[in-house]
Amino acid sequence: MLKKLTLAVLATLTTAALADINIGVSVSATGAAASLGIPEKNSIALLPTTMGGQKVNYIVLDDASDPTSATRNIKKFVSENKVDVVIGSTITPNSLAMMDVAVENETPIISMAGSAIVVEPMDDKRKWVFKTAQNDAHMATALVQHMTDKNVKTVAFIGFADAYGEGWYKEFAKIAEARKLKIVASERYQRNDASVTGQVLKIMVTKPDAILVGGAGTPAALPQKTLKEKGYKGLIYQTHGVANNDFLRVGGKDVEGAFLPVGPMVVAAQLPNDNPVRKSALEYVTKYEAAHGKGSVSSFGGHAWDAGLLLQNAVPQALKKAKPGTVEFRRALRDALEGTKDLPGAHGIFNLTPNDHQGFDQRARVMVTIENNTWKLIK
Repeated sequence: MLKKLTLAVLATLTTAALADINIGVSVSATGAAASLGIPEKNSIALLPTTMGGQKVNYIVLDDASDPTSATRNIKKFVSENKVDVVIGSTITPNSLAMMDVAVENETPIISMAGSAIVVEPMDDKRKWVFKTAQNDAHMATALVQHMTDKNVKTVAFIGFADAYGEGWYKEFAKIAEARKLKIVASERYQRNDASVTGQVLKIMVTKPDAILVGGAGTPAALPQKTLKEKGYKGLIYQTHGVANNDFLRVGGKDVEGAFLPVGPMVVAAQLPNDNPVRKSALEYVTKYEAAHGKGSVSSFGGHAWDAGLLLQNAVPQALKKAKPGTVEFRRALRDALEGTKDLPGAHGIFNLTPNDHQGFDQRARVMVTIENNTWKLIK
């Protein structure tokens, strides 16, 4: 009897020794980036409620596509919720806004934003930041290759007047110059603008062979719709920031024929059987569509799913060194994330290093075109 009682006490003490793992999630579920943030929020609900044998609590807040709200969210996470890690935000400006608070509290962040600036150049601040969306530079390489294959000589750019647009222009311009593509115009617009007629007319005067729209979500449809309205006949390219059904719905017939690089998950069923990402991509697609209906999956939800995969891989390692709710656990979790190797995700194979907190290679991108209001793999 005494032995049984002792074992029961030990079991209780062991259970109490490890607190729940608290994960703060800040997504842009409303505002200009809502078409990106909603599938991310939906995907968080599909993540496991235990990791490494420990209960996981997800605290999900909407940052309304606003950097100030994102900052307020992460302050609440660290001060009130005592989170061990933060997933977020959906977009680049919000992710950048959250960094200082994360670093100050030694709390790792897994961003779902696209721009490379979130994790590059590596420094004392970005050592705490990881990301699951492909870097703009990574995608721009595939995009420029497609342009050169199409014999494009001159190209114009119109993008968001924020960190996403600027990041894309910087990376695209660098690669375009190396491949002898001439950029003949560069224009900007706000995510919530109702018209870009002035910018489009300035671009069309230069008569470019192709135009790249450096936008994300439904606001990226506006330049392409305006270009079609004004009679532009050249090639139109979009970024991977538009890979969801809401963009197709808003763009309608005006976005038909656009080219863009995407993560392989977007066309998972069209991938050849020997594609190394097909299996892990289809796993996510199957689970998401089981919950939300056939055809409901989008690229952006996959970034949230991949954040969960990274944590499922890293948490057991961190638990060997410290218990949740402590700075030691957060440090161990950061180290474990940085050491991720050969992890298949929805969008690619993760191989992270101290200097690369994104970790994808060319297996994480394919080129598609919009055909009959859907994504078609370019083989």
